[in-house]
Amino acid sequence: MKKTMIRIALVSLVFLGISGYGQNKAKQSFDVKRNEVYIDSMMTNALQKGFFPGAQIMVGNRDAVFISKNYGFQDYSKKQSVKSEDVYDLASMSKVLGATLVTMRLAGEDKIKLTDKLGDVAAVYKSTPIADLTLFELLTHTSGLKASITFYQSLLSTPDGSPLLSSEKSAEYPELFDTMYVNKNIVYDSNYLSFMPKENWIQIYKNMWLNPEFYKTVYAQIAAANVNPRGKYVYSDLNLLLVKQMIETKTGKKLDQLTNEIYNELGISKIGYNPLKWTSIENVMPTEVDNFFRKDTIHGYVHDEAAAIFGGVSGNAGLFANAESIAVICKMLLNNGKYNGKQILKAAIVKEFTKSPLAKEGIYRGLGFDKRKPDEFFKADDFGHTGFTGTFFFLNPDTERFLIILTNRVNPTRTNRLMYKDDFSAKIWRQINK
Repeated sequence: MKKTMIRIALVSLVFLGISGYGQNKAKQSFDVKRNEVYIDSMMTNALQKGFFPGAQIMVGNRDAVFISKNYGFQDYSKKQSVKSEDVYDLASMSKVLGATLVTMRLAGEDKIKLTDKLGDVAAVYKSTPIADLTLFELLTHTSGLKASITFYQSLLSTPDGSPLLSSEKSAEYPELFDTMYVNKNIVYDSNYLSFMPKENWIQIYKNMWLNPEFYKTVYAQIAAANVNPRGKYVYSDLNLLLVKQMIETKTGKKLDQLTNEIYNELGISKIGYNPLKWTSIENVMPTEVDNFFRKDTIHGYVHDEAAAIFGGVSGNAGLFANAESIAVICKMLLNNGKYNGKQILKAAIVKEFTKSPLAKEGIYRGLGFDKRKPDEFFKADDFGHTGFTGTFFFLNPDTERFLIILTNRVNPTRTNRLMYKDDFSAKIWRQINK
């Protein structure tokens, strides 16, 4: 009887060992050919239907890159094919790859706390209605602030006071911007905007400089933007503008300095704000034809108008990167904050920021990071972020895989939302995690 029991126990142990081994192999195995065929098919369809002019796609895990491919062209003129060194405007992916990444570093060094209050850190908000907002509320988008403010539109007017935009095309409103038509007689506020460089003014586009006095009105508008119930989830660009102010005040350094310190440690160079300072315009993907504010095809400067107002360095947007540089950050996050033997971020901080602390309340959001209510495409532990310009990156800590999709779907216009109607990125994400 004893021998039988021992034999059963041994068989059970062997079976458990084999099962565990099988699970580990399944976790690590990735059918490159099958997934590459799927991605190629998706991309061919997307390019044929005009989802975007071109794209970079990268798939990998914590240790390696499995698929790295470029598709299409920089724009619809089809003069320049997409190449690996091309950098894309990441739009809201900047929220996590910029301000959130820095916040994680500072939190790990006990230089900032999630319980820190905005008014205690940034004096400009000390006696305002939003003074008591915590860093936690800002990062989880539960601050109650409205989704956004079009700061730049207060810099524009018309001589006769007619509206800046109209829903109808006419002789007075000939050019399309998004779904509206632009008044042909728009005037720029010369108190705050100049088309020539001025001392201490901030360059916001290649031929535009902003009087920094304008920021006083920006901060006043943000301070009065608490229009939603505090604790309710409302995704807002304003939250990350405030996170930027908090980390800059805490450190005495600018956001681009702080991000560059991390990027340098990671050994990545095709990522940063204001790309024309570190790469050539030939390596920057063009975005929208802006008939409204900048009267130009945006190329080499940030697409997002709020980030432009802040000189291209903002908490909500502003980063440009290629897939290769983002892949290094993905590997670091999947390796619990470690990369090439260096502990870039503390493991406990990575875990804390990429979980859903408010899931019990039905808020599927990490700290800075985008997370989704589990469905056919996304699992509970998945995290990442998307960007308005047509960018996407997500990581799955269970399969240890990541996916990066960079497109410039807003070229030539933001009205092109075809990739979203087709669940394009989500379908590829589901495929690579099978």
